[in-house]
Amino acid sequence: MTPDKPAPYLLINNNNSRTKFALSSKNELLAHRVIETARLTTQSVADELDDWQFERIVLASVVPDKAALIREIFARKFPLLEISHSINLGIAVHFPDPSTIGADRLANAAAVVAIHHTTPAIVVDFGTAVTFDIISVDKAYIGGVIAPGLNVMTDYMHQRTALLPKIDLAEPPAAIGKSTIDAMLSGSVHGYRGLVKEILLRIESELESDQAPNIVATGGYADLIASGLPSIKTVQPYLTLDGLRIIGNLNFTS
Repeated sequence: MTPDKPAPYLLINNNNSRTKFALSSKNELLAHRVIETARLTTQSVADELDDWQFERIVLASVVPDKAALIREIFARKFPLLEISHSINLGIAVHFPDPSTIGADRLANAAAVVAIHHTTPAIVVDFGTAVTFDIISVDKAYIGGVIAPGLNVMTDYMHQRTALLPKIDLAEPPAAIGKSTIDAMLSGSVHGYRGLVKEILLRIESELESDQAPNIVATGGYADLIASGLPSIKTVQPYLTLDGLRIIGNLNFTS
């Protein structure tokens, strides 16, 4: 992207842990950067995006005070679209109170339908929480599941015990740990795969479809956990940002 030709979109996925920015054309992501959400300020955003040029913004936020800050930074200068159930998502939303669905989850649902075209579908997003979002065979968002994220569980063990260390998550060498760290890795990774597998089985049993769902994973630990779960066929690290791009194309007229 040359300095004299701004990108069509700045995409912003503002979550509890990290805020992801992507410069994007209408067809693909061009570049991406990340700021820890706790240190998201007017200055940190200006510093991080100083050399980026763009025409309009698509925002998904689940952090209200940071969403307000992002609006304050950008809304007076650029057209800004916020993801919600009330805009064109390319899918229907069949949910009792759609205003309670996280914007990132709507973006994931829109992306999996637009990119894969196969329904029913389940998106598993490994973030601060792990979320499961379900799209019916007739391309409607119908509900989801929320469970504690993998980091939340391992950090809690460290914080609440005297002798268990903070660990960097990785594939355990064996199910039977030969050290405290290996034992924690086994419990965390194998145990978490068990949680994900059971939730997926329960979801599939309730889907009214003869066709097996297309299961797509995204988020920080998607590669690690999905590598031990054959039912997850696809890992797409930037699925949410692609969802913002797709929704932007549906709602901006030029």
